[in-house]
Amino acid sequence: MVNVIKVKTGNKFEEHGSYSRLVAVDNLIFVSNTAGRNPRTKEIPTDLAEQTNQVLDNISAALASVDAVLEDVVSARVFVQFPDDINDVMTAYGERMRGINPTLTMTCPPLGSAEYKVEIDVVAYRGASKGNVRELQITL
Repeated sequence: MVNVIKVKTGNKFEEHGSYSRLVAVDNLIFVSNTAGRNPRTKEIPTDLAEQTNQVLDNISAALASVDAVLEDVVSARVFVQFPDDINDVMTAYGERMRGINPTLTMTCPPLGSAEYKVEIDVVAYRGASKGNVRELQITL
């Protein structure tokens, strides 16, 4: 039998939109699009690097609730509100995810609020961080 865990944070939008912050199906974990609001202060940093790191902190906390870590992430989608911010967001994201190296999609759609400069969703596999990793270099 498949084990499914659905994690909610109490955010009003989760109830309104009828979604979970995270759903784990056995070891496969999906984390919803996550913004950079600090859960304690309720503030969103205006600095791009700080906001990107807050998003990744929020994702890490969600993953920790099901005994997973950021290093278990195998795929990420980064949504950047303004195209001019891509380089700064990519730099902050790259510094934090270096060595994890999941697949990445980065795009610039409108987000739910202008204060959200970056949002990220991820797919993780619990235990991937402890797996045997082989990297291949190919020419496209």
